[in-house]
Amino acid sequence: MNRKYTILMLVLAFFGSYTASYGQEQLSLMEKANLLYVSYQYANAVPIYLKLTDVKNPKLQDVERLADSYLKMNDYASAENWYARVIQYPESKAENLLIYGRLLKSNSKYIEAKKVLQQYAEKTGDLNHVSNEIQGCDSAQLWLAKPTNHKISNEELINTPLSEFGVTLVKGQVFYTGEPSADLLKKVYSRTGNPYLRLFNAEKKSDNVLNNAFINKETYNDGVYHIGPVASNKLGNTLFVTRTYVGKDGEISRENKLKFRNKNLELYIYTLKDGVWDAMAFPYNNIEKYSVGHAALSTDEQTLYFVSDRPGGQGGTDIWYSELNQEGKWGIPQNAGATINSVGDEMFPTIALDGTLYFSSNGLPGMGSLDIFSSKGSKSQWAKPLNLRYPINAAGDDFLFNPTELTDDAVSGYFSSNRKGGKGGDDIYSFNSIKPKIILALSGIVINKKTLENIPEANVTLYKGDKLVVAKQSTTDKGTFFFELDKETDYQVVGQKEKFFSDSAFVSTKGIKKSDTLKVILRLEPLFEVGKIIVLENIHYDFDKDNIRPDAAKILDGLVQIMRDNPTLEIELGSHTDSRGVDAYNLDLSQRRAKSAVNYLVSRGILRSRMTYRGYGETKLLNRCSNGIKCTEEQHQANRRTEFMILKY
Repeated sequence: MNRKYTILMLVLAFFGSYTASYGQEQLSLMEKANLLYVSYQYANAVPIYLKLTDVKNPKLQDVERLADSYLKMNDYASAENWYARVIQYPESKAENLLIYGRLLKSNSKYIEAKKVLQQYAEKTGDLNHVSNEIQGCDSAQLWLAKPTNHKISNEELINTPLSEFGVTLVKGQVFYTGEPSADLLKKVYSRTGNPYLRLFNAEKKSDNVLNNAFINKETYNDGVYHIGPVASNKLGNTLFVTRTYVGKDGEISRENKLKFRNKNLELYIYTLKDGVWDAMAFPYNNIEKYSVGHAALSTDEQTLYFVSDRPGGQGGTDIWYSELNQEGKWGIPQNAGATINSVGDEMFPTIALDGTLYFSSNGLPGMGSLDIFSSKGSKSQWAKPLNLRYPINAAGDDFLFNPTELTDDAVSGYFSSNRKGGKGGDDIYSFNSIKPKIILALSGIVINKKTLENIPEANVTLYKGDKLVVAKQSTTDKGTFFFELDKETDYQVVGQKEKFFSDSAFVSTKGIKKSDTLKVILRLEPLFEVGKIIVLENIHYDFDKDNIRPDAAKILDGLVQIMRDNPTLEIELGSHTDSRGVDAYNLDLSQRRAKSAVNYLVSRGILRSRMTYRGYGETKLLNRCSNGIKCTEEQHQANRRTEFMILKY
């Protein structure tokens, strides 16, 4: 789950207005960035910090705050790039190693993450602080290699480029929490630049697909700040809604001569009476000191579970419970115990139809920032939590697991995740789990294309459909790998290794009627030879434009990763046009496009000193299509390309 719904909402909730006085009228660029940063306006601070860091020797504080801003905005890829710069400073504090290691883990780089976390432990002598993180790195690789039989699907008919999460079924209605589009809710959250959360409804088809989403118009969805998620009783006439407090009270904090008023979470209970929703605050809210929210009701509706950072817990945010007494009032909250609550954050509890507790934690060994766990029990007596493993859990944040249908041989429902490959920040996924009837597998080996030697510790990723990651693992010391496959499915398997070009192969289980093991060989070509030129496929520009389009940015992100993985690599980025147009103009256009590509890499954390750029115009055509020669559009397209040449390694 995005950190804006965890740390900010559950610990600080929302920082409102601030007051400040300065003895000058005009702020410098650095002062503007720092003012935005300390007032939690990270989305506005980032562009200024990018300017401050685009110099030969940027200050550690500027790089550190840029990295932290991306982290607070949940842009883990950008945060990783910039924290990689931060830890290179001799004066960088040890905590940055911990943050960088966790980011690598959140971006599925488990081998690298483990090394960095071990560096932190060696530097600080505090192995206990990262032992769960390191254990999670080891477990994640095993779970990726052997996924559970859960089949997941992005609910793309309701997911948007913003965030959606937390499906709850309320007497036939589908509720979920999301960020409305700007035309529905014009006020935005300065921390992220996105609108405040609201409750939505959707329609559920027979195959669990959700569609026809619309914003809820009831009074419990009216508010200034965040609203959601929601829980319900079986009759659907009592709702437990999490809201950000809108009053004037709240604990005052002071930072950098600025005052902030914390707006904590509170839980509201809405009861339907004569067609009107009657609101009542949960009696144990304490908006001046801590947050209360994210409710779940036991199957007998006598115990209310919720999340709070109130005093007396095990860690940051804990799961608590309150029992309904004979007078129909909720009793004094009790901690759910150290079996499920850790020194980290536990949040988003749900109670399944069979009474199983599902919750998310970043304090137990897991694959990402938040993993989903299950436990049997009640109140403060629980069995040891079980990680739901891959593909329910992945790198990043996974939360609000809600099984809505249970049978003897199948389970289905919904969960939420900000994993890569989604449509927005947080997305809603449906899942189902059915026992497989036949066993299909893929066995392969990764070799050096030139020497034919086996390549150990190569990263192998299995995709299906539109680049949905199914499983990921590292090759053995003999260069081998093994995956289990589903029937009637097309796959792509990709092998990658530092200092090599990747290779891929397509396999399919369509038409296979009995258990079988498919076999592939992935041949990786050595990458870095000084003077070698590599074409970046599918880098396209709009006509007569030099700006980087979103589709081109995705291709350039691959080059960003190569530069990140190989810190001594230096390149020249070259841009080429076809022969149409004036020669001098083509030369200038290609020069501007090459410069734009370099500027994009700089914005992603790559040092400008490692790159040069040059526009070649139409001086290096790949075919006969020079001036005056009639050619097809495909032939001209072959000449319009962006390349990089190895200058130093």
